[in-house]
Amino acid sequence: MNSIPLVELPSSTEQKITSTHTTCPYCGVGCGVTATVQDTTLGQKVSVVGDVNHPSNYGKLCIKGSNLADTLGLGTRVLHPMLGRHSHQQVTDWDSATDLIANKFQHYIEQYGRDSVAFYVSGQLLTEDYYVVNKFVKGYLGTANIDTNSRLCMSSAVAAHKRAFGEDLVPASYDDFEHTDMVILVGSNTAWCHPVMYQRIMKAKELRQQKQSDLFVVVIDPRFTATCEAADLHLPILIGQDVCLFNGLLQYLYQQGYADSAFVEAHTQGLETALKSSQAETDLQDVAVKTGISLEKLQLFFEKFAQTEKVMTLFSMGVNQSSRGVDKANSIINCHLLTGKIGKLGAAPFSMTGQPNAMGGREVGGLANMLAAHMDLDNQQHQQLVQSFWNSPSIAKQVGLKAVDLFEAVESGKIKAIWIMATNPVVSLPNADQVKRALNTCEFVVVSDICKDTDTTQFADVLLPALGWGEKDGTVTNSERRISRQRAFLDPPGQAKADWWAVAQVAKKLGFTGFDFANSHEIFKEHTQLSAYQNAEINTRSNAQSFRYFNLQGLTDLSLDEYDQLAPIQWPVIMRNQAEHAYAQLFSQGQFSHADGKAKFIATMAIDPVHQSTAEYPLILNTGRIRDQWHTMTRTGLSANLSTHKAEPFCEIHPNDALKYGLKEGELVEIKSAWGNCVLRTVFSDNIRRGQIFAPIHWNDQFASDARIGKVVNPVVDAISGEPEFKHTPVLIQPFYTQWQGVFYVREGYEHIVKNSIENTVWWTKIQTAKAVRYELADRRRFTQTTQHLKQLLPFEDESFEWLNLEDQTAHISHSVVLKEGRLIASLYIAPKALLPDRDWVASLFKRDRLSAMHRKALLAGQAMSMGNSDGPLVCSCFKVGKNRIIQTIKENNINHEKQVTACLKAGGNCGSCLPEIRGLIKACQAELTQ
Repeated sequence: MNSIPLVELPSSTEQKITSTHTTCPYCGVGCGVTATVQDTTLGQKVSVVGDVNHPSNYGKLCIKGSNLADTLGLGTRVLHPMLGRHSHQQVTDWDSATDLIANKFQHYIEQYGRDSVAFYVSGQLLTEDYYVVNKFVKGYLGTANIDTNSRLCMSSAVAAHKRAFGEDLVPASYDDFEHTDMVILVGSNTAWCHPVMYQRIMKAKELRQQKQSDLFVVVIDPRFTATCEAADLHLPILIGQDVCLFNGLLQYLYQQGYADSAFVEAHTQGLETALKSSQAETDLQDVAVKTGISLEKLQLFFEKFAQTEKVMTLFSMGVNQSSRGVDKANSIINCHLLTGKIGKLGAAPFSMTGQPNAMGGREVGGLANMLAAHMDLDNQQHQQLVQSFWNSPSIAKQVGLKAVDLFEAVESGKIKAIWIMATNPVVSLPNADQVKRALNTCEFVVVSDICKDTDTTQFADVLLPALGWGEKDGTVTNSERRISRQRAFLDPPGQAKADWWAVAQVAKKLGFTGFDFANSHEIFKEHTQLSAYQNAEINTRSNAQSFRYFNLQGLTDLSLDEYDQLAPIQWPVIMRNQAEHAYAQLFSQGQFSHADGKAKFIATMAIDPVHQSTAEYPLILNTGRIRDQWHTMTRTGLSANLSTHKAEPFCEIHPNDALKYGLKEGELVEIKSAWGNCVLRTVFSDNIRRGQIFAPIHWNDQFASDARIGKVVNPVVDAISGEPEFKHTPVLIQPFYTQWQGVFYVREGYEHIVKNSIENTVWWTKIQTAKAVRYELADRRRFTQTTQHLKQLLPFEDESFEWLNLEDQTAHISHSVVLKEGRLIASLYIAPKALLPDRDWVASLFKRDRLSAMHRKALLAGQAMSMGNSDGPLVCSCFKVGKNRIIQTIKENNINHEKQVTACLKAGGNCGSCLPEIRGLIKACQAELTQ
């Protein structure tokens, strides 16, 4: 069981405890959680643990899921409909807000046509929300200008599946990873991005070792990440060369006689064209040079794949987020088709999605080029089928604008109105300042969100209060096609409403019928009925054109009570009481969704990324996630526990490159590309190739002055999927010079007093701690000019505040401490970087109700009187164990296994997210001993 601290919510009069089984709102693993709400005399308290009965995680949770309760406060919520852009917002009511939206949409459609309005939605929506908005836009407004942030993470996999299988299908299940003999992780830092899935693989590997057998794990990634720590083989591929690698594998398998000829002959077509297109990769030495992988490692990988009957290839963002993402995915699938490693227990290609309901969005046609129920928007038969089922006045007949093109159309004025739901495109899209310009000039912007202040909501003409996790009720579908209920256990705050309800109100005000849904159950039933509508039986396939694996026939007659009690279930669901594993592996009969029932090999060519490094932009930027944060931090950034592991926006660079470009570790640098620039702090690492840098995607203008990496990212997209190239942007890196740096803490409740002063500093980043907010600061004003700035930053002027000051202009040191009734209110330290205080120590003093004389002296000095060695950078967020302490324990106890560290320090004993880093520290200590 994973437990977290309780969080206090608004009070309730009843004294009771209720527990609700629901689903985590973060990554595509789709973990089940149990949320317990306790009513006390002090108010409601919520705790969250893993659901031991949910088949996606069996009670396990990562650090983000374990700290879900931290994100449930109402301090950042939008609670009422608002009119007017950020600085002129006024509270209104739902009736007025939806009237305005309906009138504006009607006006623009009449004046400029259906395609003058657009929607941009999210994998954070529940399937029921997704269904209603797609029905409204594609079936009633008659435009396909609705896309989703899932375009940014898995649309390349969708296109690859459709090309190969005839339908967007992930053919295997999580159980397959426990029955396979080889796991290949491609473009996925699984240990950080899908920790529960990674722990499941590691557990399977450990059990194999106990049985004297083997589970061979390969990681294909340009960086040596936490996922590589327990891998048997790491292939440090050059960014963008995945097609070259897997085309080379395809040629090797064919030439060495490892093709499953019977399977290929009976169940596939197109092998000759795939082999012809990959002829450039027939020589292993050439493939080694192009991919940057040593010939020895390449040979071992090819041999292992060839000689292992059961292989699972998990691919994720490193494959999808590319200008060649679709071909990358198809080159992987080709190798599985050639060897028949598909449709069998423990053998399949497996696309791991990034968001909790990216799969559910695909089920209802969430992308601009799809119709609901896995039907094709450009297929006339499918158009007629969906329009007939909806009995709608019109149906979209042309593919809509995909995300990047959509916001370019907004900026050009082609799109007059846009409705954005549950996403933050000003941060998350590439060339993000273009999105900012687009929304700034757009005539009418609607945003539905739970957070009042995001980089995107400031452009909203209408801001609608949505339900958040814990308040929403519906379903989500995870990466293994498993539908789970996300149940409400909290009352809606303020006037917050479900997204489907808001859309339905506007639809009805436009005069449309078909939106009289009373609850999410009614929407789910209609969704299931459409999935089965004119859908041929899997085993009969009487009409090949209408056959779709996605079929929820067995759920079409669910009562409200049955819907409420619905247990996690994988689709297709042909019969209500189907066996749990009836369709765990699709294609077991070699039956695919193309009209002829066969899978297709796809011709893929190894082509370098569109933009290459130049003398002006000599480095390649790769972006991705970190362990304890999620997307744009609007939720995880509220948790002190999740803000300590990687507290600041950073740039990872090889030490030799840092030397070349005159950079110092821990100092600020500016990253520039042809599209924009941002400022980050350097982290030196031997785990990244020379010529490359890595930066996380999470920070935004609410948490840092200039860390939106999306501003820098290359906006080129895959020609088929429209998915942007987040992994390959040519950039320049240079020092970002400042006169001084400092650290400032202010107790919660006082933050609003100093906000404007903070934002006048040339560089800052915001970090949540348990009782205070911490700011790292830097400025270009001379040290002697800081006095006035300090007064602005610390406007605690009345006599109830007590000040402590220390200043040494010669040494460039200034310390200021503010107390009230013995409690620490604020502290500001400006000093050379090496003399700034230990951050965790200062934060700990805000937890005290009263400071002693010793604490006061220590605070003014900037160092604890009896302070021992620092624990170092945090590794285990659950038990607050730092790197230095772990290393010391490893050395003192001659530790050689992570379980021994857990036994000594508890680190790694809860969610397990830190175990890969602990393994790495053990390896480093062992290597040090052998030198």
